[in-house]
Amino acid sequence: MLIFSLNKKQTLANTIKKSKTVIATSLLVVLTACGSDNNPVVETPPPEPIEYNYSVTVTNLTYAQPLSPLAVVLHNNTKMWMIGEPSTPALEKLAEGGDNSDFISASNVTAASSGEGVVMPGLASTIEISTTDRNATFFTAATMLVNTNDAFTGLTGIDISTMAIDDVKSWNLNVYDAGTEANSEAMGTIPGPADGGTGFDETRNDINFVAMHSGVVSQDDGLSSSVLTQAHRFDNPAIKLTIIRTK
Repeated sequence: MLIFSLNKKQTLANTIKKSKTVIATSLLVVLTACGSDNNPVVETPPPEPIEYNYSVTVTNLTYAQPLSPLAVVLHNNTKMWMIGEPSTPALEKLAEGGDNSDFISASNVTAASSGEGVVMPGLASTIEISTTDRNATFFTAATMLVNTNDAFTGLTGIDISTMAIDDVKSWNLNVYDAGTEANSEAMGTIPGPADGGTGFDETRNDINFVAMHSGVVSQDDGLSSSVLTQAHRFDNPAIKLTIIRTK
């Protein structure tokens, strides 16, 4: 009976020892597998960025005022100009000479596009613009009436964050005076085909703030030094602007 009891205890001890060995081996295998380069952790790839595409069309409603290439920008909620505030140097360049290169590369611009050429009276031009930046929720567009000293038209700081695909917004827009160059209409001061004069000049000799434009006087209405005729006068609105979200 004693021998049987000893054998039974020894068998139980061996079983417990084997169980401990199996558990230890299993833990080692698990830990080894977790740290092995052969079994890397699979990471979920980030979602593809959403692309926001827009089509912008400008229609020239004037009789004899060609438009400079339209500048179109997407940006944060700051405006690119405000009535009663001085024009930025970038806006001054656009409004005096039709040069939009600085305007579309301003520090608050996220995406920008420019028309390829002058938009003649009665014609239209369409520009495409796109971004993947969710914060680019404001829209600005601007163009110069080139047979003037510093007249421009457009709109700024329009919230387009709620536009769905195929949504359309449209405006008929009036003309602004950049306030950076006197509206002398004199020979050599107008860059358009009516004169072929100087465009941008960094010297400011006007009221130095953006205002609604009072219109062209012309030689036909008594300004003898003007190179413009009654044909170059414009009524408001000067342009029609349409934006469509296409994607």
